[in-house]
Amino acid sequence: MIGKKVLGLTLLLLWFALGSCAPEFEEIKYGTDQCDYCKMTIVDNKFSAQLITKKGRNYKFDAIECMVWFLNDEYVKREDVYAMRVADYTNPGSMLNAENAYYLISPQIRSPMGANLAAFPSKETAEKYQQELGGQIYELEGLFEMLKKRKNNMKHDHHHHH
Repeated sequence: MIGKKVLGLTLLLLWFALGSCAPEFEEIKYGTDQCDYCKMTIVDNKFSAQLITKKGRNYKFDAIECMVWFLNDEYVKREDVYAMRVADYTNPGSMLNAENAYYLISPQIRSPMGANLAAFPSKETAEKYQQELGGQIYELEGLFEMLKKRKNNMKHDHHHHH
């Protein structure tokens, strides 16, 4: 008979070992954490975004557009991304799975890096805000395409990679 204690401990260790292989998001520390793309301090919890790689590396962004540009520029390849989450514009401080969110680009939305972009939990919600603010609704893939074009058109680059 293996002692119950030993068995319990083994299971616990096993549980930890299994648990640790799923990458976990770190909470964004607003006012402290820096955007991994534009290096500005992340202050606004209506626009932030984060991604985590399959190796468990966390990247945090002050704006959803920064995360999109970060991936479009292939600092991290899309296939290495484990998960992405974006701030819920309607519920500041809570984060949505980026894959399921809907995005509204409207001049009325003042996101930090000038893409006028916010994320919404559902198409209905995005449409409700669209009626109020105007603009265009995108799903994640469409957003990647749109911002790829936009970035080429943006004359000034916020980037300081030296």
